[in-house]
Amino acid sequence: MTFIIRGQSLHIDIRGELEKFDWTRPTWSNDKLIAASPFRYDKSPSFFVRLEDYGDYPAGTWSDSGSYDDEWSSGNIVKLLAFLRHETYEEVEEYLLASYGFTTDSTDIKLKPIRLKVQWVRQPLKDGLLADYRQDYSYLESRGISAEIQRQAGVLYDAKSQAVVIPWRLPNGELANVKYRKTRGKVFWYERGAVPIRELVYGLELATAQTVICEAEIDAMSWRQAGYSAIATGGASFNEWKADEIKRSAVEELIIATDNDKAGEKLRAEIEKSMRGRVRLRNAYIDARESNGGSLKDANEALVKYGEESLRESVRLSESVRELYVKLRSSSLGK
Repeated sequence: MTFIIRGQSLHIDIRGELEKFDWTRPTWSNDKLIAASPFRYDKSPSFFVRLEDYGDYPAGTWSDSGSYDDEWSSGNIVKLLAFLRHETYEEVEEYLLASYGFTTDSTDIKLKPIRLKVQWVRQPLKDGLLADYRQDYSYLESRGISAEIQRQAGVLYDAKSQAVVIPWRLPNGELANVKYRKTRGKVFWYERGAVPIRELVYGLELATAQTVICEAEIDAMSWRQAGYSAIATGGASFNEWKADEIKRSAVEELIIATDNDKAGEKLRAEIEKSMRGRVRLRNAYIDARESNGGSLKDANEALVKYGEESLRESVRLSESVRELYVKLRSSSLGK
């Protein structure tokens, strides 16, 4: 499908982009994806994305029939990908331009986009940005995270948008970004014009020699509730920016505790690949005592259902990741 982004015409593979993510109860057809809403705790297929143009509605537009507010009842592909990728609207535009942009007048020649990595020098945010928010720990307390742990993390509450305010800081403690998470549903967004989450590791300013690494900030706070130092990637992807930040930190041993889903296993593999040889690594797996034979999705779900001891048990049962010598076993010299 062809889209105009920042004045450029892009042919975006909508289905290919959406297939990168896990969906609940998805039904794919030639012109539509129907699934449970990614914005709510929803188990019914009440959300759809158009994969083809339909009348006045272009491909990539979506609708959520059970949305809690008008802002998240419908939108375009950029807004949806921003949510799924844990990025701002502008960052997704940059991603799409880098992935699909090309300039040519010929119908016979298609040029792959030249990918240029440009690292902008962004200034830290002012802590005064948080002055309009107040202390209200009730939402995360209902999810097993004490007021003490929330104060340590600098958690606040935005009464106007009814969202928990979670600061992201640089390793030196300066404010780098802010995540706003609605207390109803799963909707979240980040501060515009801030350091991108892809360049940050949540909680690294509090990390110690042995630290748990997980996906979400609330999971990191859940591990802290159980007595561990914990950091978060902010999503199901890992890169050299994050690896370098951890390498320069106090961390000597990483306990990898990603979500129990396809994206979580992908993230676990990415962390292992990037951090092997840089720090000691262990794999911890979230409690899997569900009566239906399934497993809990993440650390916070385990904390709420089975308490802090279930997370401690996961660490006690964690397995060391074998180091570089493992590669020798696949060579002609090993067995």
